[in-house]
Amino acid sequence: MAIATRTIGSTSHTGKKFSKLNAALWLTQGALAVLFLMSGSTELTMAADEIPAKFGMDIPVWFMRFNGACEVAGALGLILPSVTRIRPALTPLAACGLVVIMVGATTVMVIAGPAGGWIFPLLVGMAAAFVAYGRTHLAPITR
Repeated sequence: MAIATRTIGSTSHTGKKFSKLNAALWLTQGALAVLFLMSGSTELTMAADEIPAKFGMDIPVWFMRFNGACEVAGALGLILPSVTRIRPALTPLAACGLVVIMVGATTVMVIAGPAGGWIFPLLVGMAAAFVAYGRTHLAPITR
């Protein structure tokens, strides 16, 4: 009986498929990091009286500040552990946290947002899920 083994955390694969996948993951990580860094810093620095007007909903200021801090932390978590190779397993965890944020954003947009406003948060959440799965199973980064 043959036993298949797989080295978890290895990026020693060679071939075009793997390098394209790794490049796609890095591009997705970078784009998500920029997106969440900009969005989170806006939510952290926005004046309290501007929040209801910008989002079109009566969202508590403390919640927007908390959400902004989580988005900035997630953006940093997408890039820094992988680049520095210090605790690279934190990158998929950061992506999972951003998926949770985007599930909430999609739900809020379906319930109270404009028609079709849920599509963008859904796509961003799917991209974060791709990074979480890709960096866990397909092309994990090792120390």
